[in-house]
Amino acid sequence: MHYPDIAQDFQGVDENNLPQRGTRARWSASNNGKTWAIVLAGGSGTRLRPLTVNRAGIPVPKQYCSLRSGPSLLREALQRAFTVVPRRRTSVVVAEPHAQWWNPLARELPVVSIAVQPEDRGTATGILLALLRILERDPNARVVVLPSDHHVVDEGVLTRSLANAIGALLYRRTDIVLLGATPDSLDTDLGYIAPAGPPTNGLLSVAEFVEKPVRTHAAKLIAAGALWNTFMLVANGQELLELMRAREPSVVADLHRALERGATPTLREIYCRLPMLDFSRDVVQRSPSAFSAIRMPPCGWTDLGTVDRVRKSLRNKAKTFGNAISLTDAEPASISLARALWAERLPAHASCDLTDELGVGAVEMMPAG
Repeated sequence: MHYPDIAQDFQGVDENNLPQRGTRARWSASNNGKTWAIVLAGGSGTRLRPLTVNRAGIPVPKQYCSLRSGPSLLREALQRAFTVVPRRRTSVVVAEPHAQWWNPLARELPVVSIAVQPEDRGTATGILLALLRILERDPNARVVVLPSDHHVVDEGVLTRSLANAIGALLYRRTDIVLLGATPDSLDTDLGYIAPAGPPTNGLLSVAEFVEKPVRTHAAKLIAAGALWNTFMLVANGQELLELMRAREPSVVADLHRALERGATPTLREIYCRLPMLDFSRDVVQRSPSAFSAIRMPPCGWTDLGTVDRVRKSLRNKAKTFGNAISLTDAEPASISLARALWAERLPAHASCDLTDELGVGAVEMMPAG
């Protein structure tokens, strides 16, 4: 598939086209960077492996699979990024061992847009690699960080929330803002944002982040107004870099050195000795005061991290992206999570009850080939 430009003059959500409310912001020389996107696609998705093994017995990382039978989750995440950031300012973080699946993107996106990790070293390291490359080109950049394993029913709501988060940075009300989703169930496999009080100008201060609480703790958090941490964020690049430097100074120094032209040791050599760093656990959870949060209106957001959440997502029919780039010409992903789930659970003699439950048609669920 080829991604056309959203529009000939689309520049992304920046100070030139952000809707003005009330007093116009005073832009300073330190606030004239552009907005960039980092799409994370370097993980292996091991928890969904029962659904993502292809006919050759090779596990396909979940971001290269589709939820139903259309484009991959990664392509949908790219489209999500393109609603607020132009393609030329979008960076995709991938892992070298997954080259057979991301190689087509290398033919469709600018070469500088692909940040190739020699191997996966966790979400924090992936963000840092792309962030350092972006700041080298645009020292005052803002970044939108998007995982590539999410499903959203109403993409328009998410786009507006991202635009509001970018606006909060442009009006200098915060430096790093996370999107939070109102919980609709007790989920002990997600992270929670516990607000410190009521919002100010739409922004919540954060009292603490809680990763994967037990059911009783999750219930108390929800009752107190906590949000699910979607792991989608907007940040001033330099502030995000300094936060990560404060937590992992040697990792930041090593990666910065590896990206210098002609540097020794090489990126591959450095990656071999890097620790596995999870952004939620190793950065966010340890620095709640550095973050603000926005309560995203209900939009049917789901993190497709487990089989149960795949099942939940299949019950919701997705709305279109509105004015975003059409994916109708995208080549379908080789693995459909819906089809794999059907094959896993549906006996040969069963009726259509399960396909009704999953919200997909029987024809769509038929095995390919």
